[in-house]
Amino acid sequence: MVQLSSNFLLIAFFLYLASTVFFAVSITGRKFKNKEGLENNKAGLFGYITAILAFLAAMTYFVLRWIAAGHAPVSNMFEYTAFLGIMMSFGLIIIYPIYKNNYLGLFTMPIVMLIIAYASMFPREVQPLIPALQSYWLTIHVITVALAQGVLAIGFVGGLLYLIRVIDFTKKSKKVKWLEFIMYSLVSVVAYISLNIGFNAAGYEATFNYINERDNESVVTYTMPAIVGPNQGELVTEDRMEPFFSTPANIVSQDLNTVIWSLLGGLVLYLILRAIFRKPVGGAIQPLLKGVNPNTVDELSYRSIAIGFPLFALGGLIFAMIWAQIAWTRFWGWDPKEVWALITFLFYAAYLHLRLSRGWHGEKSAWMCVIGFAIIMFNLIFVNLVIAGLHSYA
Repeated sequence: MVQLSSNFLLIAFFLYLASTVFFAVSITGRKFKNKEGLENNKAGLFGYITAILAFLAAMTYFVLRWIAAGHAPVSNMFEYTAFLGIMMSFGLIIIYPIYKNNYLGLFTMPIVMLIIAYASMFPREVQPLIPALQSYWLTIHVITVALAQGVLAIGFVGGLLYLIRVIDFTKKSKKVKWLEFIMYSLVSVVAYISLNIGFNAAGYEATFNYINERDNESVVTYTMPAIVGPNQGELVTEDRMEPFFSTPANIVSQDLNTVIWSLLGGLVLYLILRAIFRKPVGGAIQPLLKGVNPNTVDELSYRSIAIGFPLFALGGLIFAMIWAQIAWTRFWGWDPKEVWALITFLFYAAYLHLRLSRGWHGEKSAWMCVIGFAIIMFNLIFVNLVIAGLHSYA
């Protein structure tokens, strides 16, 4: 059953790829126009239909894995991150019919694939739930949060489209630098996936003895060469690289090491792209977006966040507090994950306030859409993996 579910996820991945191709053809291929002068390009419709088929295949994976595990498959990094990618595609399915914007599909589908590919780098075995997770609130809280973040991610795509479309890449400015940092961050995910596949294929492992946060001796295995080592770590595997630094006991060192490798690999890959394009990566993409209407993607981003924000407030705060009270006998404890969930909520609340009360439209709004999703991903990757806390189930 688990293998069958994995097969459906793989099918979904290739359907997302096919959807990307259709959306790309709808933009770069020949444009047909009807009598009213409107674009009549069936490739965009095929892209949307394929995205729906991909979502159905992905949900089949989700249901089959749920049956095999006996609980909602959102309890570890692989399961949650894959489900986040699926929910992002669901967000596209909801928003696309309103605007029929093929650029949105072209940018969303690759990010969905990137998130699912990133998820596949984590252990994929079905694992029994620890006591704190043995509750129906796992299903209610986590699924609601993933749905909310998937819809909010569409706001990010709209904001990114707006910025790449309107920013002048021929001038050196802070806007260009920050947008290129976003491009670099996306490239770093690609680098992480490539490095992980490479080191796994080489069978790389390095084992350390170390002292954990409870002052107990423990063992950890690295799957990438150790740039940073564990607290008071001692390398026990022969012919492996010694770490340059050691981390405090409350830092998950092997995950921090992976993040560092991803950032370094992303830097190399980004510099290669800059050398190929001989211009900023965003500037190389910009000519493809001549047909983007900035006002349309601005409204699209706002509508996505207007839908996703109340869902996040419900799942990320209210349901989370109820579950925390049941599991830990307190509804709030300033755990790192709780703090960043609150930061996410406050940021999007500020976005809606500034847009509705202060008239923050256009570029200001787009930057906030991008920053908001960056906070979500920081919470998912860095806070969840690197900083030890009550939510460190990965």
